[in-house]
Amino acid sequence: MTGKLIGAFIVLSSLAAGIAVYYLQVYGYYDDVSARIPQIHLTTVANGIPEPILADNIRAIDATSSPLRFRACFDTPHSQAMLTEEFVVYETPVPLVAPGWFDCFDAAAVGEALENEAAIAYLGQADIHEGVDRVVAVFDDGRAFSWHQLNEKYPD
Repeated sequence: MTGKLIGAFIVLSSLAAGIAVYYLQVYGYYDDVSARIPQIHLTTVANGIPEPILADNIRAIDATSSPLRFRACFDTPHSQAMLTEEFVVYETPVPLVAPGWFDCFDAAAVGEALENEAAIAYLGQADIHEGVDRVVAVFDDGRAFSWHQLNEKYPD
């Protein structure tokens, strides 16, 4: 009987720990930072300084546990042609997956659009955190998405 109790305790403790880890990874550390992101910036070709662009309907999440957890979705009236002339195009964009509950950000769809050239990625800000760039992808219909990604300081 004692063995069964100990076994049940171990199984239940493991289950509780697994649920806690899942919750913390998917929900616990994220904060809605939409109100703290009043503007989206892109780095200019002319002087290399990030400048704000017009952005509406900004939805953003971030976490203090990792600089790579930032994701944002928004709309911009700027055309891809205008953005490409004025702002630095990001050469190696790789959108990172967002938690499932942040439904406006679909990394697979953004990645496919970047490959098919339906979207263009721009450098939002280099080294927003050490070794991390903010990347902004803009679709031709004005939908746009932003995320943080490791830069050349941390090669694959």
